[in-house]
Amino acid sequence: MAAYVYTSIMLSQFIPPSLPPTVSISPFSMGSFLISCSLCPCRPNQIVSAQDRQSMGAKNNVTEFVLLGLFRSREMQRACFLVFSLLHVLTVLGNLLVVVTINASKTLHAPMYFFLCHLSFADMCYPSASTPKMIADTLVERKTISFEGCMTQLFSAHFFGGTEIFLLTAMAYDRYVAICRPLHYATIMGRRKCGLLAGASWVAGFLHSILQTLLTVQLPFCGPNEIDSFFCDVHPLLKLACADTYVVGLIVVANSGMISLVSFIILIISYVVILLNLRSRSSESRCKALSTCGSHIITVLLVLLPPMFMYIRPSTTLAADKLVILFNIVMPPLLNPLIYTLRNSEVKNAMRKIFRVKGSSRGEVKLQGFS
Repeated sequence: MAAYVYTSIMLSQFIPPSLPPTVSISPFSMGSFLISCSLCPCRPNQIVSAQDRQSMGAKNNVTEFVLLGLFRSREMQRACFLVFSLLHVLTVLGNLLVVVTINASKTLHAPMYFFLCHLSFADMCYPSASTPKMIADTLVERKTISFEGCMTQLFSAHFFGGTEIFLLTAMAYDRYVAICRPLHYATIMGRRKCGLLAGASWVAGFLHSILQTLLTVQLPFCGPNEIDSFFCDVHPLLKLACADTYVVGLIVVANSGMISLVSFIILIISYVVILLNLRSRSSESRCKALSTCGSHIITVLLVLLPPMFMYIRPSTTLAADKLVILFNIVMPPLLNPLIYTLRNSEVKNAMRKIFRVKGSSRGEVKLQGFS
């Protein structure tokens, strides 16, 4: 008893009178005392480990996150501002051109172009979830994003990215039916069937994204709040959580990684079947089918390989993650309009007819189809 009283008196010499009432000291647990003292105003620079924060029953007291961005150098950030501003404008305009062409053309009514219109719209929205924020952050020293903004960015990126994957799967099914069952193509790929496939792709992308967001938003974040990336993604946020994220990490792998892997396997199998079926076709029809499928295969590789690298492994962050996810956000939406227009004569001809420029005698410019 005397030892208890003596220990309490000695400990009281190190506790400031302004100690918050939520901090409790037990003389029988020196470890708990050290953890609690780490929150005292007299030790503001003390860093608390994730295990210690979890033992304290940490709550979510983070209102904003600090994004470290791609580069620390101001020169590199200025270069990034110019490069990514140009790429983003080209991405939006290129995909908008495809959407306008398909909707305004009187010849592009095949199911393939219906899915391509949805894909271009998703490609226009996908980088817009993170690229404008990244571009704006190159102009400021301290790059912050609110907690709500971070969750919104996470939801939007996975929503449009997941929808893009499902749309590519629907397009592969369309190509399979067109090449392997040409006589039944009009019956199988009717307007109602195409609408259901496109709608299912958007619903599946929403379900995938809302699950990712709900798993992340319920985690406690109590500091530090620095994200070593240019936007809010699942793995960096799991690294900051003040709780055991092992189960959540497994669900992320099953939700994101397995979707990418299964979609990739399905697409590869479908194209193997298509190539085997083309062996019995004439050289002309074989070249036409290979041209269409070739552009689709390139898009599949660009879209699916980065997510497989990012999400089909345990919840860890690697040095290459930022560059991989940057490639996935920027390059496929930028290249898809070029891939589907430069390799498709029907789309190029439709663009020429719609956007044919005619000069009048007064030098006026008239866009055919919009007058």
